[in-house]
Amino acid sequence: MLFADLAATSVAVAATSGRKAKIDLLAQALRLLGERGDPEEIAAGSAYLSGELRQRQIGLGWAGLRDLPAAAPVATLSVVDVDRGFARIGAASGQGSQARRRVEVQALFGAATAGEQKMLSALVGGELRQGAQAGLLADAIAVAAGVAPVAIRRALLLSGDLKTVAVAALTGGEPALTGFSLSVGRPIAPMLAQSAPDIEAAIEATGVPAAVDAKLDGVRIQVHRDGEEIAVFSRSLDDLTSRMPEIVAAVRELRVRSVVLDGEALALDPAGRPLPFQETASRATRRESGLLKAFFFDLLHVDGADLIDEPGAQRWPALDLTVPEGMRVSRTIVQDPAQAALAYRAALDAGQEGVVVKSARAAYDVGRRGSGWVKVKPRHTLDLVILAAEWGHGRRSGWLSNLHLGARDPQGGFVMLGKTFKGLTDKMLTWQTERLQQLAVERNDWVVTVRPELVVEIAFDGVQRSSRYPGGVALRFARVLRYREDKGAAEADTVDAVRALLM
Repeated sequence: MLFADLAATSVAVAATSGRKAKIDLLAQALRLLGERGDPEEIAAGSAYLSGELRQRQIGLGWAGLRDLPAAAPVATLSVVDVDRGFARIGAASGQGSQARRRVEVQALFGAATAGEQKMLSALVGGELRQGAQAGLLADAIAVAAGVAPVAIRRALLLSGDLKTVAVAALTGGEPALTGFSLSVGRPIAPMLAQSAPDIEAAIEATGVPAAVDAKLDGVRIQVHRDGEEIAVFSRSLDDLTSRMPEIVAAVRELRVRSVVLDGEALALDPAGRPLPFQETASRATRRESGLLKAFFFDLLHVDGADLIDEPGAQRWPALDLTVPEGMRVSRTIVQDPAQAALAYRAALDAGQEGVVVKSARAAYDVGRRGSGWVKVKPRHTLDLVILAAEWGHGRRSGWLSNLHLGARDPQGGFVMLGKTFKGLTDKMLTWQTERLQQLAVERNDWVVTVRPELVVEIAFDGVQRSSRYPGGVALRFARVLRYREDKGAAEADTVDAVRALLM
């Protein structure tokens, strides 16, 4: 299959608003991918349609895409050609690797048409925003393969990999999907939570009875034990076993033969309160004992019995019998919003970042954000000043997209806190592109530096220390809420106020 056909599908999906229409477009492309039954082609193509590289990390960023060659006049690249090109880029290592990587980038992009180059750049930068997230693509795979969506979702849960499921469905249909099963030692896609603005909305989504779990700001882990063999996996299914010896040791003390647990690894201060996420993430890379503690909130398998299809009301008591209280996430079973609100307040008072409200009737579902689990966190906001903006790629080509955010320095000037392109609608992108160019003081092919006059309200999940920015702090998961044209730059929040949030 020509890569140009995937690029055209991506453009069409991005221009389509209806979910069913998006699924139909994706299914049509998936059928073409499956025509030859080539697993390599299906795996790579399905990854691209979901906005990812099959290799995940190839050591290439936007800086490596400067001075690209002219676009090819005719489409000749196949999906497999692109996949192998990216593989060669990622394989470059050691002395002279930068030069070899550049040669491969020039070769791949030089063989691509203008439309293909846009998609290649968006895949490298993680900016292929066409509305084809994993859940949508899973439904498209079901349509393309003529199988029930529930069969796709279950296979995805058990395999943890959308590409593997696409290959099985498009080459073997539903019989091939039945071959997926929970296997202790092989990680599965974790269940995720959607967001709600408040406790009342969360309870409305899940119903009662429900569990209100403290939401820990740690590293999501999935732990598998089979006899004396123990493995720890990340949310993205990477193997973390060697980095978390203390968690391996703790799970070895459990009185079970086999178990699969879902939870968080967290760093605590001497008083037992959670440390900032940045400290937890840093400790997770050190391979030293005693740095992190495991807190589990779900049980998927124990001593030969799979529990993923059982409701929470059955999984949670089994967890309580398997894992001691000191290794479990704080949980309150509630019957109404008032009880849930008390549990939410208690979690915040204990230093946690919020709660996850969980339906007692929900099974452990595929890695998508359904209504079975709903998270609630207090929303932090700041009024910051835009210092510059970067030109977008892929769907956002032609718009100023990635905003450089600055806090006011009481001593004069502004201090950069990070960047964000999240939360921006097409209408906002159009408006800010025009407005920021009116404020431009310097520009090149990548970024437009502007007079620090435009104030934007930013929501974020927290503040962390950072050596990357001059203020020593950065925002976590920053996203745009709205522009504040009613405010001047002198009214923006100060960097001292931001630093205070570290406390």
